[in-house]
Amino acid sequence: MANQIAQFFAVYPEEDAIEGIRDHLEKFWPPSMRKDLLATANGLAPSAVPLHPLVLKAAGHLRAGGPE
Repeated sequence: MANQIAQFFAVYPEEDAIEGIRDHLEKFWPPSMRKDLLATANGLAPSAVPLHPLVLKAAGHLRAGGPE
């Protein structure tokens, strides 16, 4: 699902795309999904599909928990 979000934002300038992905994930994904994504992005959890490079960059700015 994160890769699909990245595909949508891929046509934007890179910094705008990263911010758009991060914003979407924080607004619409529950903390548990963000935590799982961060674990995958950090190599702590396996993934059958590699994460899009923009997702990896956005994950660096993502909060796993906190208010929704």
